[in-house]
Amino acid sequence: MAEEIRDLIEKINQEGIKVAEEKAQQIEGAAKEKADEMLARAKLEAEKIIASAKEKIARDEEREKTLLIQAGRDLLLVLRKEINTMLERIVVSEIRQALTPDYLVKILSELIKNCASGQNKDIVISLKKEDLEAMEKSLLNKLKEETKKGVILRPSEEILGGFTISFDSGKSCYDFTDKALAEYIGSYLKPKLNEILREATSA
Repeated sequence: MAEEIRDLIEKINQEGIKVAEEKAQQIEGAAKEKADEMLARAKLEAEKIIASAKEKIARDEEREKTLLIQAGRDLLLVLRKEINTMLERIVVSEIRQALTPDYLVKILSELIKNCASGQNKDIVISLKKEDLEAMEKSLLNKLKEETKKGVILRPSEEILGGFTISFDSGKSCYDFTDKALAEYIGSYLKPKLNEILREATSA
């Protein structure tokens, strides 16, 4: 009887251990499955975060690149404008220095001889006051004598160098002022300057 009870207890113990082991295996399997699932979710979330970060970095880099390109263009435009302005100042200054009263008389004398043939109207020359005074004092008679024409000199506050000349008593005129000559020379020099700037920026 005692032996049967011992066998029964042993059987109950063995079955309990087996059930406990099976339960433990089930818990372990469920835990592993849940851990794998959590790991997969975490990996997916990490990949999304990384992809989003890479996309943001790419957008930021593209935006910065665009801003840098635009800043470079703006700087080049400002630089080109400054250089063109400087060029105009230099050209105007050089022209004013070159157009002395003596030189003006030479130019005007040739111009009148070549362009005023067959015309009986007065020739009107407008120039700055200082040049006019210098020409009136010593050069006007020479100019009239050489050209054999009626020459009228008029002061102009708008002219800072050079002159305008009319062969029809002032109805129309040709512009040989420093500004007009600088604009003409600048129209030739600016394309060359722009080409130099383009080459410098593409190098």
